[in-house]
Amino acid sequence: MTARAVGFRDVLAVTEFRALFSAQLVSVTGDQLARVALSILVYDRTNSPGWAALTYALTFLPDLVGGPLLSGLADRHPPRAVMVLSDGLRALAVAVMAVPGLPLPAVAALLVAVQLFNPVWNSARAALLPQVLPGETFVPGMGLLMMLVQAGQVAGFALGGLLVAAIGTGGALLADAASFALSAVFLLAGVRTRPPRETSGVRWWSHVRAGWTVVAGDRRRLALVALGCVSGVYIAGEAIAAPYAAELGGGPVVVGLLLGAFALGNVAGMAVLSRIPPPQRGPLLGPLAVLACAALLGCVLKPDLVATLALFTLSGVAGSYNLIANTTFVQLTPETQRAQAFGFALTALRVSQGLGVVLAGVAAEHVAPHGVVAGAGAIGVVAAFGAARLWRRAQPEPR
Repeated sequence: MTARAVGFRDVLAVTEFRALFSAQLVSVTGDQLARVALSILVYDRTNSPGWAALTYALTFLPDLVGGPLLSGLADRHPPRAVMVLSDGLRALAVAVMAVPGLPLPAVAALLVAVQLFNPVWNSARAALLPQVLPGETFVPGMGLLMMLVQAGQVAGFALGGLLVAAIGTGGALLADAASFALSAVFLLAGVRTRPPRETSGVRWWSHVRAGWTVVAGDRRRLALVALGCVSGVYIAGEAIAAPYAAELGGGPVVVGLLLGAFALGNVAGMAVLSRIPPPQRGPLLGPLAVLACAALLGCVLKPDLVATLALFTLSGVAGSYNLIANTTFVQLTPETQRAQAFGFALTALRVSQGLGVVLAGVAAEHVAPHGVVAGAGAIGVVAAFGAARLWRRAQPEPR
C-alpha cells in the first residue's frame, strides 16, 4: 500500500506552522499596503515620477546590507527572538513614517531601516522552518509560505489603493505598522523559543565570512542561486506592466490582470510541485527555469490581452521552480550557517530582480513593451540553460 503524500492539510495541522503562516500573511499584506501608500505620498508631495521611482528603488537597496551582514543573527541568537525584534523595529519605524508632514528625507531613511530588517526576518524564518516542519513536511510547508507571499502581494496591491482612498496615506502606514505588531504577537503566542544553532562563540565577521564560504564553496548551492537569479530576467513582464497595459489599450484594471496572471500561475505551479515526490523534483529545475523565460517569447507576436495573460500565467507556473530551488538550498545548508547563507542567496536574488526592473524600464523607453518582454525571454532562455547546466554538472556522480 502506497503511503499518502504529505500535503498542505498536514502542515497546517502543526500549531507552530500556523503561527508562522499567520505572521507571514499579515506582514506581507501590510508591506504591500505601505508600498502603495508611500508611492502615492511621495508623488502627491513632489509631483515627480522620478522621486516615486526612487522611493520604490529604496525597497531593494537595503537588502545589499541586511542580507549579507545581518541575516546571520538568526544563527547566533534564538530565531523567534530575532523575528519578533525585527517586527517590533519595523512597526516602530513605519508608525513614525505616518507622522503628518514628516520631511521626505526622513521618510526615505525610515524606509531603508524597515527594509533592512526584511532579509533578517526571512532568513530567521528559513532557519526555523526545518525545525518546525522536519522531514517530508518541509517542502509543502515552504510551498505554502511562498504561495502566501504571492497571494499577499496581490491582495496588498489590490487593497492598497482602496485603503489609501478610505483612510489616507497616514492611515495605510499605520495599518502596516499594526501588521508588523500583529505578526510579533502570532510568533510569541504560537512559536516556541529555540536555542541558536551556532554556539561555537565565533565572532560576527567570521560567521559572515563562513556563510559566504558555505555558498561559494559548494557548486550545488551556487547553481541553485544562479537558477534563482534567472527570475531577474523574466520579471520584465511585471516590471513594465503599466506601459504594457497601455499598449494593449487598457488602464489600471489591465495592469492588475497582468500582475495577477503571473502570481496566479506561480501559486498554481507551487501547489502542484509541492505534491511531487522528492526524487522527481530536482530534474525539473532546469526545464522549468527555461520554460519560465521561453513562455515570454510569444510576446514577440504582439498578442492580444487574453493571449498575453495566458503567456504570463504559463511563465508564472514554470517560475514556481523557485520552490524547488529554495527548499533544496535550505536542505543542503548546514544548520549552523543556514540563516547567514540564506541571506546571501536572498541578496543575490534581490539584486538580480532590482537590476531586471531597472533595465526593463530603461529598455521600454526605446522599445515597445511587447518587444522588451520578448527580448527578456530570449535572454532568459540563454541564462536558464547556463544555470541548468551548472546544476546538472554539480550533481554527485552515481555510484
